[in-house]
Amino acid sequence: MTIETVSTNRSFGGTQGVYKHSSRETGTPMVFSVFVPDHAPGAKLPVVWYLSGLTCTHANVTEKGEFRRACAELGLIFVAPDTSPRGDDVPDDEAYDFGKGAGFYVDATAAPWAANFRMRSYIENELPEVIGAHFPVDMARQGIMGHSMGGHGALTISLRNPGRFRATSAFAPIVSPLHCPWGEKALGGYLGADRAAWREYDACALIEDGARVPELLVDQGGSDNFLKEQLKPELLEAACAKAGITLTLGLREGYDHSYYFISTFMEAHLRWHHERLNR
Repeated sequence: MTIETVSTNRSFGGTQGVYKHSSRETGTPMVFSVFVPDHAPGAKLPVVWYLSGLTCTHANVTEKGEFRRACAELGLIFVAPDTSPRGDDVPDDEAYDFGKGAGFYVDATAAPWAANFRMRSYIENELPEVIGAHFPVDMARQGIMGHSMGGHGALTISLRNPGRFRATSAFAPIVSPLHCPWGEKALGGYLGADRAAWREYDACALIEDGARVPELLVDQGGSDNFLKEQLKPELLEAACAKAGITLTLGLREGYDHSYYFISTFMEAHLRWHHERLNR
């Protein structure tokens, strides 16, 4: 469980690092970033996992997310993995919304994707083992958040792992892949045509099937080009209302799908996580 340090930089009274390791799940090298605030020797800090969206790597949020000042103040470790396996031998697709950069946080079962596209197991199991072995993380205090495809990942991973995460939030998440073109393409391609097998990767379906978390925080840009066709936050709102899950849904007028939107509300999400991770 060794890791290679790609780079480290001093920032806001902490260390922003980028690291690489060989993944047993994907069979490829995987790159991730970690911000660690300064802390007392021997201290263990709460961690927030951030899952990125389509076409992204660890670098998008690391460079544009504007999370470090708040994380340094609040004492939060911030982990940002890649969105898919990479490498010349990894299968790919010409479209931006499938293949490399579009792992959808699933364990693929269909050929040729099944050998490498195991992002569910990588995020749920392997990466936490790596982070726990190399960084001063208190695994009893975890939060998870994500954007778009990564919002889908954060919601579904939290719902499938009750009690692991004290806080779950998302920016413009794909709330129901069973009911949008992005999701139908990705789940159909990675898992095959049986839509019943897709339900464990759909936040609304998981809630309908009995999965529960105490509360969710979601922010959505009102000028997001993908709002009506792909994201459909009203489906999550209805599922949470029926299940009795407290959902704080902010429709942010004038904001789009970009990191201009995410960075604007990042600090508010981190403060929300901090409050719940320190109860």
